[in-house]
Amino acid sequence: MQTLQIIKENLVATVTLNRPDKRNAFNDEVITELKQAFTELGQDDEVRAIVLTGTGKAFCAGADLNWMRAMADYTRDENLADANELAQMLKVIYECPKPTIASVQGDVYAGGVGLVSACDIAVAVDSANFCLSEVRLGLVPATISPYVIRAMGARQAHRYFLTAEVFNAEEAKRIGLIHDFVSVEVNAEINEDGIANRTELDETVAKIVKKLVNASPNAVSVCKKLVQDVAHADITDELIADTVAGIADIRASEQGKEGVQSFLQKRKPNWLN
Repeated sequence: MQTLQIIKENLVATVTLNRPDKRNAFNDEVITELKQAFTELGQDDEVRAIVLTGTGKAFCAGADLNWMRAMADYTRDENLADANELAQMLKVIYECPKPTIASVQGDVYAGGVGLVSACDIAVAVDSANFCLSEVRLGLVPATISPYVIRAMGARQAHRYFLTAEVFNAEEAKRIGLIHDFVSVEVNAEINEDGIANRTELDETVAKIVKKLVNASPNAVSVCKKLVQDVAHADITDELIADTVAGIADIRASEQGKEGVQSFLQKRKPNWLN
C-alpha cells in the first residue's frame, strides 16, 4: 500500500491514512487502496475489528487538489466512472462484515465526513473541525450523502449541506455524526497493557475495540447488518418475520449455542480462548 499503513495486532487491524502532507485527501490511489484494504480485512479470520485513522493534523480533507484539477476537465461519462469508484469504496466500508471504528485525530472535510459516516462507530479529538464544504465549490456531497444523512439525520443535513459551515466535535456529537469526543491532552499514565503516553483518543478507541473483540464474531457481524436492514424499514409483517427468523437462526448457530452454554456453565466462550 502506497497511501495507507495497515497493522494487524491482537485481532484488530488499524488502517491509517498516510498522506499527512496532503491532509490525507482522496485521490484515485487512496480510494482504490481503501476499497482493497476493507475488502480483504473484512474476509480475514484473524481480524475482528478495524480502526480507521490518519496521520498528521487532518483525518481527511476531502478531495486532493490535483485530483480536483483533473476532474475539472472530465466529461460526464468520465465523472460517472470516477464518482462510482468513490461510491463503491464507501459501500465496502459500510457493508464490511467486521465492525469499523473511525478514530478521528484531526479535521474532517467533505468526503472525509463520508468516511466517518460509513464507519459503525466514530470518536474524535475535541480539536477536530468538521465541514461539508461542497457547495462553496459549486458541488454537492451526493456520493457521501447516503452515509452522512444516516449518521446525522435529514434535518441536520439540510443545515450543514446547504451552509457549508464549519462545526466542532461537540456539535458533531450532538447531531450524531460521532459518538464521542475526547481531549487531545496526552495521558502519561501507564495503561493496563503497560503502554505509556497514549492519547485519550487511543485509550477510548482501545476500550471500544476490546468490547468488540470480546463479543461473538458471528453475532457482531449479524447485528451490524441487522441495524442496517431495520433502521429505515417500515414495521411490516415481512419485517417482523425477518427478525423472528434472525433470532431463530442465531440461536441455532454454533456460536449462538456456545455463547448460551458458556454463560450457563459460567465459563468463557470458545471465541475467547
